[in-house]
Amino acid sequence: MPIFEYICRDCQHRFETFVTGDRQPTCPACKSRGLEKQWSVFAAVSSSKSAAPAPVGPCGTCGDPRGPGSCGIN
Repeated sequence: MPIFEYICRDCQHRFETFVTGDRQPTCPACKSRGLEKQWSVFAAVSSSKSAAPAPVGPCGTCGDPRGPGSCGIN
């Protein structure tokens, strides 16, 4: 199910909603159908405590030159 972001043309409320099939979304604040679809920004969340990205190399995960599965990460 895709999630879309909208802004209501009537009350300027910004919101996200799941859109399925032919369902026409409505503003949760004023119930208007006068909505303008907004561009969404991709976001990723990580549970890693490290701020530095893993090295990229032949392994693709840790950079071990022996290839995938050679280290303890994979």
